[in-house]
Amino acid sequence: MFERFTQGARDVVKGAVAQAERERAERVDEGHVLLALLDGSGGSGGSGGSGTRGAFALGALGADTEERRASIGRALAGVRRRAGLSRADAEALAGIGIDVEEVVSRVEQAHGEGVLTGGRRVGGRRPFSREAKGVLESSLRIALAHHDRAIGDEHVLLALATRPGVASEVLAEHGVTVAGIERVLYGGGEAVAG
Repeated sequence: MFERFTQGARDVVKGAVAQAERERAERVDEGHVLLALLDGSGGSGGSGGSGTRGAFALGALGADTEERRASIGRALAGVRRRAGLSRADAEALAGIGIDVEEVVSRVEQAHGEGVLTGGRRVGGRRPFSREAKGVLESSLRIALAHHDRAIGDEHVLLALATRPGVASEVLAEHGVTVAGIERVLYGGGEAVAG
């Protein structure tokens, strides 16, 4: 499948691995893929992705600014601090009387700050999480559905926004939705990527 990726999509995958390495994460997850996509959009000094369709969509939706990228990074860090629980998960648990922030605070008091983030790995290859693999597989299906020959970073962005989970929740909280991406990339709105 990797041979069908455009250079922009390959850069996103490589960037996701680099993100995971910087965080000393056990595996590459969908949050790392999202951060790599944002880094490549040019908004945070990423290398070379600013001319891609994914970068165009992020820019058109206002998600390529330093401020937005930092906000998305903070949201993903919050998810990692909560051991992968999304905001929706935390709200559901609150509905049955479990205060996730209180649980995390107590665990961190007892065992150290950031203990639930899973950032312990020092070296070696990092496998992709089931969710991150699912994003890459979905990007192939999305490319095929749009009759595209190659898998671009725009397909990765659509896969992140489409699949239920942390990345789609964080993107939606920042105004990046499947409908918005589709409108920008394929028409039905004011801007269409070429």
